[in-house]
Amino acid sequence: MKKIISILVLVILLKPIFPVIDYVINYDYIATVLCVNKAKPQMHCNGKCHLMKEMAKESESEKPISSDKKNGAFENEILFCQDIHPFETIQDFYPTTTKKNVNYSNLYSHLNSNAVFHPPTFNV
Repeated sequence: MKKIISILVLVILLKPIFPVIDYVINYDYIATVLCVNKAKPQMHCNGKCHLMKEMAKESESEKPISSDKKNGAFENEILFCQDIHPFETIQDFYPTTTKKNVNYSNLYSHLNSNAVFHPPTFNV
C-alpha cells in the first residue's frame, strides 16, 4: 500500500516534467518535424517552441476551472471582519512605603571592561 501511494505521489509531483521528458526522448522527431521555426535555422530553436507549447498546455490543465470568473477579474471574499481598537494604556501607580524583604543582600557584581578577550597563542 505504501508503494502504491509513493508511486502515485511521485507521478503527481513529476507530472509537470512529462513534456520535458517527452522532448528529451523524442528530440530528433520534434526538432525536425514538429518545430515551428524550421524555416529559420538561425534561431537555433530545435523544437523548444514545441516544448514551450506543451508546457503551457500542461500548466493550463493544472489550473482549476472556475466558471464564476468574469473577464479575469479577481474577487475578494471577506471571511472575518473585526474593528481594531487602538491600544490604550492605563497608568495605575501603587506607591509602596514599606520595604519588603529587608534581609535580602545583593551579592552580584559586574566589571565593565572594554578589553577584548584574545585566546593565548602558543609558539611552537
